Amino acid sequence: MKRFLLPSFICWILFGQSCMTFRKSDSAMKELFLSKNITLHTAYWKDRDHTIHYAWTGDTSKPRLVFIHGTPGSWNAFAGYMMDSMLLTRYQLISIDRPGFGYSDFGQALPLAEQSRLIGSLLQFLKNGNEMVIAGHSLGGPLVFQLAADLPSLAKSLVIISGSQDPNEEKPEKWRPILFNTPLNLLIPGAFRPSNRELWYLKRDLLQLAKLLPGVKSNVYFIHGSRDTWVPPGNVGYTTALLKNAESISTTTIDGSNHFIPWTNHKEIVQVLMRIP
Repeated sequence: MKRFLLPSFICWILFGQSCMTFRKSDSAMKELFLSKNITLHTAYWKDRDHTIHYAWTGDTSKPRLVFIHGTPGSWNAFAGYMMDSMLLTRYQLISIDRPGFGYSDFGQALPLAEQSRLIGSLLQFLKNGNEMVIAGHSLGGPLVFQLAADLPSLAKSLVIISGSQDPNEEKPEKWRPILFNTPLNLLIPGAFRPSNRELWYLKRDLLQLAKLLPGVKSNVYFIHGSRDTWVPPGNVGYTTALLKNAESISTTTIDGSNHFIPWTNHKEIVQVLMRIP
């Protein structure tokens, strides 16, 4: 039995990583979109020592709707939205690989503020004088608020889907740095490595973000599942109380739904995105 342990361990290190990256190649995704008669574009944005990978569909003359995924994940978490016929009548649709995920410096997790600096520079370039809406799921939610605080004129409206803004709900388990600071990190598959690290950062990041939320002046649309146990619905009330200067706040609670509403409740989310002025 022992003679199988080392080969099994090596196989896990080599193949476990590639199986759980939560990303698909640009060529495979372009073929998928083409099968739906939609042209998918992909590109890279360089910022000093960092690279941000992103994808887009639709008419570049329309307002931009930007999607930011949670942890772990990649831009293709929102592939269904980027080929949605209703959204394509209204928006140019953009989805981004956050730093450390997809093809954006895979494995190199960063705190929210640094993610905001990198993605913010890209979004300022992509905005190109057009109106912009930014939507984020899960950990993408606080990143959307960080972007709005850092760049107040960037987005007219923010859409927070199951967003995790409340630091009291984030308990950074003490075992996380034991993993990413030791060889045990080799046992963590694929995208779970950067996810583990950024979740360790998150509580500290959210405590800093709380100080910035009163300065957010955009329209804010919350969408949350009533049975979300990963990111409890109380996050909406916590954040709303701090948004003292938001232009407007709207909340959509999806009864009986959990944390995975981007995929289980596509129709309801599209309805909210289509009614944004």
